[in-house]
Amino acid sequence: MQDAVVIGSGPNGLAAAVTLARAGLSVTVLEANATVGGGARTLAPGDDGDLLAGLADGVVHDLCSAVHPMAWASPFFRAFDLPAHGVDLRTPEVSYAQPLPGGRAAIAYRDLERTATGLGPDGAAWRSLLGPLAEHWRAVVAVGMGDRRSVPPGVLDGPRPVRQAAAVVRFGLGLLEQGSRAWDARFAGDEAPALLTGVGAHTITPMPSLASAGTALMLGALAHATPGPGPDSAFDGGWAVPRGGSGAIVAALVADLEAHGGTVVTGHRVRSRADLPAARALFFDTAPRTLLDVAGDAVPPGLRHDLARFRHGNAAAKVDFDLSGPVQWAAAEVGRAGTVHVGGTRAQMAAAEADVHAGRHADRPMCLVSDPTVVDATRRVPRGPGGAGELRPLWAYAHVPAGSDVDVTEAVTAQIERFAPGFRDVVVGSSCVPATRMAEHNANYVGGDISAGAATMWQLVARPTLRANPYRIGAGGVYLCSASTPPGPGVHGMGGWHAARRALREVFGVRVPPL
Repeated sequence: MQDAVVIGSGPNGLAAAVTLARAGLSVTVLEANATVGGGARTLAPGDDGDLLAGLADGVVHDLCSAVHPMAWASPFFRAFDLPAHGVDLRTPEVSYAQPLPGGRAAIAYRDLERTATGLGPDGAAWRSLLGPLAEHWRAVVAVGMGDRRSVPPGVLDGPRPVRQAAAVVRFGLGLLEQGSRAWDARFAGDEAPALLTGVGAHTITPMPSLASAGTALMLGALAHATPGPGPDSAFDGGWAVPRGGSGAIVAALVADLEAHGGTVVTGHRVRSRADLPAARALFFDTAPRTLLDVAGDAVPPGLRHDLARFRHGNAAAKVDFDLSGPVQWAAAEVGRAGTVHVGGTRAQMAAAEADVHAGRHADRPMCLVSDPTVVDATRRVPRGPGGAGELRPLWAYAHVPAGSDVDVTEAVTAQIERFAPGFRDVVVGSSCVPATRMAEHNANYVGGDISAGAATMWQLVARPTLRANPYRIGAGGVYLCSASTPPGPGVHGMGGWHAARRALREVFGVRVPPL
């Protein structure tokens, strides 16, 4: 009998598996797809089905996530230490950018002061909002990445607890401000509010909202954070791009798991208990409905009812491009950014998200774009026989209503072209995965919901239900550890880490967990 079986090999499932294996337990990870990694895979055309059909051989693409501020900032990854496991996290000088009408742009540099200077009359407002959060980023991350049930370590027990607690209070006040109709009161122009709104749009929710404001403030602070001396000195901070793609993070986790005796089995879809080996504990890096389908007999009726009511949210449709050269943005500085939020002004982005929430496709959808070659030249490849020059990948997605089957390639192309005239001229190939097909490569993305559950403030707290232990599901050592648990979506491993640490105490009697 195995000690633990993990269903799903996303970052949360692998984080749980690594934590358990390092405690000396026997661990097997079962993955339905031919490749591991869930939302953090880097593939070439043909690697895992036809999701990248139409793109050139040799160019690798990040299938879902591409840019990773949490790869250095999350408590799990800081403890695991990705650089020590061979992951080269490269940080662009420009964390993210927001192109605006008229050839303008707002730029979030790694350097807070440079960012504030570029925002003109709103520079002081930007500095006062994000400066204290960037300085005390550990406390902000501890709150944002916690289990939503307890005071997380690092808030009141750090080297400067009073200042850290003050930063958390400022985070809360900023959340109330930017999550309400008062969100414009701080700013005089349109560049700073657009810059912040582009980050908040990652939640794919109506704006303003508390959920989008929390995302904007935490990720916005990490864009300017500098880890500094001490145990985090190996990290550069900012919005990191792993050399070679997101799959480098997954490969490091798998290598560590196997080094500690764990096993990963691909091509093994779990539909019922019959598909599982005997184990003392089961960890589901899945949506709640998958857990209910497989292990619903271990879930009490009341909890089963609550899990069945778990809501999925709005969706994303993915578009990958092969380009013959860099995107020539009208505002040249945008081309230095690892991430570009393509949606225009704050009002335009809010209108687009309102359309999606109402079940309509926006005429000008909110798009996220990333060119990894800004910091990783290895992603550029020779064009091949008969073609001169190089090819490079461009990662993009558009926000759409849940369950959309629309190919958004033209909509995304038009949005980029709006701020980068001539973009079509460098497009060599493209491939779209509509929202309704997103679950083909990750079953957790129900209807294209890449957050694995609606990112409302309530459901980020009561995720998946409002229980003291959100990870243990009924009796028999059954745990949910996906992005459908606290702290929610993102490549941070925290759902798996929280669940595994609880299971070590509750099932295996391990009081001092590894990592």
